[in-house]
Amino acid sequence: MAASPAGVPARDVRVGPRNTDEVPSRRALAAWRALLHGFDHAFGSRGNPLRQLGALAFLAFGLLALSGLWLYAVLDTSASGAHASIEALSRRPWSPGGLMRSLHRYAADAFVLFTALHLLSELLHGRWRRFRRFAWWTGTALLPLLAVSAVGGFWLNWDRLGQFSAIATAEWLDALPGLASPLARNFLGAGAVSDRLFSLFVFAHLGVPLLMLFGLWFHVQRLTRAAVFPTRALALGTTAALLGLAVVAPVAGQGPADLAQVAPVLALDWFILFVHPLMYAGSAAWTWALVGGGWLALLALPLLPVRGPRTAVAVVDAANCNGCRRCFADCPYAAITMAPHPSGRTGRQIAVVDADLCASCGVCAGACPSSTPFRSVADLVTGIDMPQQPVAALRRALQDGLQALPRQQAPHPIVVFACAEGAATASLATPDLLVLPLICAGQLPPSFVEYALRDGAAGVVVAACRDGGCAWRLGARWTAERLDGRREPHLRADVPAERVCLVEADAGDEAGLARAVAQMRVRLPQINASAGPAPKIHHG
Repeated sequence: MAASPAGVPARDVRVGPRNTDEVPSRRALAAWRALLHGFDHAFGSRGNPLRQLGALAFLAFGLLALSGLWLYAVLDTSASGAHASIEALSRRPWSPGGLMRSLHRYAADAFVLFTALHLLSELLHGRWRRFRRFAWWTGTALLPLLAVSAVGGFWLNWDRLGQFSAIATAEWLDALPGLASPLARNFLGAGAVSDRLFSLFVFAHLGVPLLMLFGLWFHVQRLTRAAVFPTRALALGTTAALLGLAVVAPVAGQGPADLAQVAPVLALDWFILFVHPLMYAGSAAWTWALVGGGWLALLALPLLPVRGPRTAVAVVDAANCNGCRRCFADCPYAAITMAPHPSGRTGRQIAVVDADLCASCGVCAGACPSSTPFRSVADLVTGIDMPQQPVAALRRALQDGLQALPRQQAPHPIVVFACAEGAATASLATPDLLVLPLICAGQLPPSFVEYALRDGAAGVVVAACRDGGCAWRLGARWTAERLDGRREPHLRADVPAERVCLVEADAGDEAGLARAVAQMRVRLPQINASAGPAPKIHHG
């Protein structure tokens, strides 16, 4: 059997983009990406709300908690006083309490909306397998808790809408086998509503969110630098928008609950209470099959067989790992830990890779200080590397590619280091261009940029995904910070900035990448005329 450069069997190694194999519908994903790029044009990639849906959901949850604590302090949660205390706030909609009540409702709607869109985005990108299974399962497990706490909030108001929701929920639960008698008759009949029932409502609306808080913490445990808060501008803008809704369209009550009557008309909150009309349009059993079956299907997705061979994970070489902890700090999925070095030297550590958590993104190889092409060794072995695309192979491809370029047709050669998950590079094929694909832009050690310029390249273009759009979460951010000198290892300050271009190019951004390369091609003759070519490396 043929072996990879690191001795891993060839059948276990796959090079190139992998997410396309995990996408359930490429057409739906293309539509989602078009929507993302449209929002990028409107808000910029850093301010695009569709790129920060998880963080926005955390923000909405925080607003729910703050406004909920305020309301709990001023509301009467007894069966006889609940509606009266809510109605008092409705009569003063622009008072602090009235605003908190309206903010609480709109934040709940926003929480449901952001969560649903976040789930849809992850589903379209196929992010439920292998190293992402833990996050998928813990996130999916929170959906029933979200539903219980959101719907339970309407019961505490105990107006006509709360009455409708409580009865509809009880009738829906009655369809489950094993219940001795109907819940709607036992707990929601005339004269049956008591303070004990409202204690159950309080638990559903206050106790379940505490379980959710723990679940959300669990959900992000295997993510490094989890985005639990959106950018400041987006956070302020979202909060201001919800407060603006609370002022312009305050939430009003719909009259006190009366179990002897059925309200003829109700203003339904479709974000949260959609399941009730769904049940009455069909049947309780049909709705259970639809909702419960859909939830179980989501839970089962990570158990589906994975197409293609398993991708090789990062490999640590003890002789070249000095325990600097850069790979540990930069790993997007907390797949690297530090342990005592096998050499036994006091205080020295070595990186250890957890194969079940490793995303095979190569960000760790780009962070390793030994991943420099300037090392004067024929066989370049680094402290941590990707067997399917090692740093040594990248150096050889760079050297051989530059030497093979026809100098008469390419007097100003350009090297493009391109993320395999980003814009396609097939249309860039020209005689003056050398395209080197990377698993992730974060796999690129910054020293390769200087090495390319010294080895005959007139310019270098690094193509990374857009901010917030990295398939491996942090690769694009680390690439930008390393090239800007804000993160180790960084590009040396004396590298001519006019010869280096970092372009954000997601899948579908082929035109933008081609435009950046064309602009580099136009300005290189002027740069070379004024400064002369960079010194060439001698390969010994």
